[in-house]
Amino acid sequence: MSNTMRAVEITKPGGPDVLQITERPIPEPAHDQVVIKVAWAGVNRPDALQRAGAYAPPPGASDLPGLEASGEVVALGAGVTGWALGDQVCGLLPGGGYAEYVATPAAHCLPLPKGMSLKEAACLPETYFTVFSNVFTRGGLKAGERFLIHGGSSGIGTTAIQLANVFGARVFATAGSDEKCAACMELGAERAINYRDEDFVEVIRAEGGADLILDMVGGPYIPRNIKALADDGRLVQIAFLQGPKVEVNFAQLMTRRLTMTGSTLRPQSDLAKARIAQDLREAVWPLLDAGRVKPIMDSEFPLGQASAAHARMESSGHIGKIVLEVAGG
Repeated sequence: MSNTMRAVEITKPGGPDVLQITERPIPEPAHDQVVIKVAWAGVNRPDALQRAGAYAPPPGASDLPGLEASGEVVALGAGVTGWALGDQVCGLLPGGGYAEYVATPAAHCLPLPKGMSLKEAACLPETYFTVFSNVFTRGGLKAGERFLIHGGSSGIGTTAIQLANVFGARVFATAGSDEKCAACMELGAERAINYRDEDFVEVIRAEGGADLILDMVGGPYIPRNIKALADDGRLVQIAFLQGPKVEVNFAQLMTRRLTMTGSTLRPQSDLAKARIAQDLREAVWPLLDAGRVKPIMDSEFPLGQASAAHARMESSGHIGKIVLEVAGG
């Protein structure tokens, strides 16, 4: 067997065209790691940020993009338990998913849900780790609460709508077209707000305000989110598509007892990610097994067309997840 593999590398910071096919050594598993022969890799916004030079990999991580993948376990590092050679898994990755093989901590892998294809399973880790840890663990969403998710038709949004709906929350979402709003409603949002036509602050305040808001827009949305929160409401920030700096009147936090928090997934410790994986296995994987929630697929591209996949994502025309076919792609 060859000791090299096909991979997509970032040749220099820039647009989608800087992604190029290259040859790299097949990774060896470190202690507590597995090596996955990748079938499909998910495409996510952090990949595009890394490509643009705005999101450096953590120390020791692969410089190749790709934070989630599905495939077959082909090597086990020392200390690995719970997995065997030949197991089909999906895994959260520190990087390196745009390649034929990738190493990742065994504790960050999860089994394929019942009846789910490798293509669908590649869409789960990055999105479900992010949504569950921010909406339920950090955000504390409970049944009956009013939950507003911005970017409702994104991979994060379509996941958050479904999970919040299954757990009994009242779900509201913003999106940028009537088609995207319709998709949000089909997934369980009771109201979808086309932000080009309506002011989400007015809509949500008329409902009594949001108990929890999940935001990836930032910028001018931050003070508007604060206005849209109910008393004792929580704002969870997970990205800044419109920038991280804004003027905020913190008196609102005091008088209305608001909470502002947020997180990024990639820099967290291996142990923290392992705990999220265990939470997902217990609380969410049974829902996936039963078909009560599912990944929403937008499009697929062969590995050699990673640049086209990034262009699709950055056009913001997609509804749901974009994936790369690595095996044969």
